[in-house]
Amino acid sequence: MHDHTDADECVDQLRAALAAHGITLPSLGIDLPAFAARGPARPLVALGNCNPTTARALVAALRKGIA
Repeated sequence: MHDHTDADECVDQLRAALAAHGITLPSLGIDLPAFAARGPARPLVALGNCNPTTARALVAALRKGIA
């Protein structure tokens, strides 16, 4: 099993960064099957599903970040 602290912190930081742009991904979290897997792989962050409005807001925030 992996230490979940790093993955939890990553999810919290991503949630806060998205919120700063007015974006909420309700399904954002740790991918539990990947977290529970045995072996050297690190846990995955599940971004989850979102509606087209949220996806467009995410695209706009990412584009603004590289401009």
